[in-house]
Amino acid sequence: MANPPNTRSIKIAEDERGGWSSDRPRRGGGPERPPNLSVRCQVLRPSDAIRYSPGSLLIVVSPSRAERDRFIERVIEERGALLSLDRVRGLLAVRVAADEVEARAAELLDAAARKRLESGETVVIAAESLEAEERERFVRMAAALKRPRHIVLLEAGRADVGDEDRAALNALRRRLDSGDLGEEGFQTALRLSGDAIGELKRIVFRPAPRDD
Repeated sequence: MANPPNTRSIKIAEDERGGWSSDRPRRGGGPERPPNLSVRCQVLRPSDAIRYSPGSLLIVVSPSRAERDRFIERVIEERGALLSLDRVRGLLAVRVAADEVEARAAELLDAAARKRLESGETVVIAAESLEAEERERFVRMAAALKRPRHIVLLEAGRADVGDEDRAALNALRRRLDSGDLGEEGFQTALRLSGDAIGELKRIVFRPAPRDD
């Protein structure tokens, strides 16, 4: 589908998929190293529309859970692609014991993400934290299946950033701006702050329109 007239759109090409490779073979009888996720990361500029390839993994990260949820609900057109621990917790709250909810929620979230990726479907993850460890397991799933991997960082007002998150946010911001998130396996990265958050109207997962 073509973008409306006068609409700026960033297109993420279909061929931005691979790039990850295994580390050198392990020596001796030591544990096998996990595959190296490093790829070249393109730092995107804010726009009013973003187009990613179908079947991509997109992780949305923010120090403000409220900002994250408002953004995702507003701009993601493919509603079935949205996955978050909050949603899974809500489904489990009346089905399992309270002390089992967290473990079961993580298991179900991982299973749902893997199933969609294996089927070639888009996955949008609302990250719980700013930590790379949370993102890694989803990126590894997508990389193993050669699915495109993307990240969006939403800034928040100073009052909405807890002291415990400030250092992690600053570090993530620096790594994103310098393209270093390619080391985590992300092929594109986008940072949005201030008015740029509201100016982005939609994120779609569609092939680029044909020129004929």
